[in-house]
Formats: sequence, C-alpha cells, structure tokens
Amino acid sequence: MALHGLTRVVMGVPNVAETIGYYSEFGLEHLGNGSFSTQDGGEQLRIVPAPTRRLVELGVGCDDPDDLGDIAARLDRLGLPRVVGDRTVEAIEPVTGFTTKVRIAPRIVVTPVASTPYNGPGRIERSGRAPGVVRSEPVRPKKLGHAVIGTVNLEATMNFFIDGLGFKVSDYIGGKGAFLRCSTDHHNVLALSAPVNFLHHTSWQVDDVDDVGRGAKAMLEADPGRHVWGLGRHHAGSNFFWYLKDPAGNFSEYYADMDCVPDDELWTPEVFEGAQGLFNWGPPPPPSFLAPDDLAALMTGQHAPSR
Repeated sequence: MALHGLTRVVMGVPNVAETIGYYSEFGLEHLGNGSFSTQDGGEQLRIVPAPTRRLVELGVGCDDPDDLGDIAARLDRLGLPRVVGDRTVEAIEPVTGFTTKVRIAPRIVVTPVASTPYNGPGRIERSGRAPGVVRSEPVRPKKLGHAVIGTVNLEATMNFFIDGLGFKVSDYIGGKGAFLRCSTDHHNVLALSAPVNFLHHTSWQVDDVDDVGRGAKAMLEADPGRHVWGLGRHHAGSNFFWYLKDPAGNFSEYYADMDCVPDDELWTPEVFEGAQGLFNWGPPPPPSFLAPDDLAALMTGQHAPSR
C-alpha cells in the first residue's frame, strides 16, 4: 500500500487554551503553539482557533513522488481540485470541507514493548504482581491511530477517501458508516452518516489494556465529567477502548490491541448492523456517544459548552 497511515490532525476549537491543557494531561507532549507529539509519531496534533469545534486538516503519509502522482490522477478523475507540491498533494474533502494533505513522510515505527504476561487458567506466565498494577509512570500515547468524522453525505465522503486517496474498506456499519484504512491498522478513518459535518473523535494508541485503564483513571481523577464510554472492547477492529471528552466537546480515545490487515487479499469486509460492530463487551454506548450533546449547536454554527 502506497499510503502508510495518518501523520496528524489539525483540530479547530473555540477554547484553545483549555483544550491545550486537556491534551497535555491526556499524555501528548506539548511542543508549543498548540502542537503536540506522540512518543513515536512526532508532531501529530495541532489545535487552532475556530468558531466551533471541527476537523481543519487531516494528514496522510505516503512513500514517494509516484504515490503523489497517483493520488493527483485519482482526484482528477473525480473532478476534484487539488494542489500538488514537491512533497505534498492537498485537496479539500468536498462534503465536510477539511483539507486533506498527503505528504511524503517516513513510516512511523512504533517502539515495541515487552509482551505483557497475563496468567490464565492452567497457564502461569508471571509471578508476583501484574505489571499493569505496579506501573506508576504517566501514560504516553504511541501514535495517532484514527479519526472519526460525521458527514451529511456518506457516499461522497467515502468516494473521496476510497476513489480519490486510495483508502481501503475494512468493514461497514450497515448503510451508516465505513471503516477505512490507509495502513495495516484495521481503520484510520471511520466515516459516519450524520445530520451535520463534525469531528467525532480522535484515537491514540497505548501499550495495552492496562494503559487504556490507567490513562482513563488519571484523566477522570482530575475531572470525572470527562467520562464518555468505557472500558470495553470493540467488535470492528477488536481494540480495547475508553472514550473521554475534551473541553471543546470532541471525544478522545485511548486504544490498544487493534486488528491488523497486512495482506489486503486475506481480509473480507463485513457488514455490521446496529450496535453489533460498536462493541463486543463493555457497557452499552451512551446516547451522547452516538449523538453528541452539541450537535444542534453545531448545526446552527453556534458553540455549545461541552458540559
């Protein structure tokens, strides 16, 4: 696959200082001026002023100039304007209006960690206390995994990603959404049918389920109102998850143990109905996860407090 993952997201919010503080607590390293880095992905989040919360830019990595030429030709066939630079192709997603910037970038190499030993029935892999119980260092996300966007025209948004940029379909949520990948991860973008265009959440990889829980615990100790949904395990993608809410109203997810698709020919997309693809176990999603509380305000272009 010529594409190899998300490089960054640029998030527009009306309350920049508060949101910067939140993502610093979330475990991202603040580089200054609203830019944040992950442990292995470099600068992967930028927060900028905007009248309402929104996705401003989505960055995608590719390998070489031939990849850029292929994407430019794809966009031409769709009749979509694009700007080609020495190392980039930029295009505006025609429904939601955010800029997609595909650029030549090194592939993110995630630093491996020693396999976490878990005991089970008839299987003793460790002695003493579990490592996840004795860890004390703050949770630091490894990389940006995916972004989820609501779109008022799901078909057009899917065409942009699939036919325009070359994303692959991993799974579908009935006629309401599609999990799309530009790497070996199960999904890097989830496009959802919605009554308004908006950024639903960004997702950040941590080492294992213990760090999903530890990260959420620390965030909730500071502010219990940040809780949205978790702990649970998704069905589509299989990853453990815990969702929190930032001060602008965007959701942020700690995740671990996502499905990988190293060979496209060996993966067959499935169609999940209702909540089937959302979670395999855990508490059911709250109504505010499926329809965030500020959707009405976003539809009228107003800013609604996150809580």
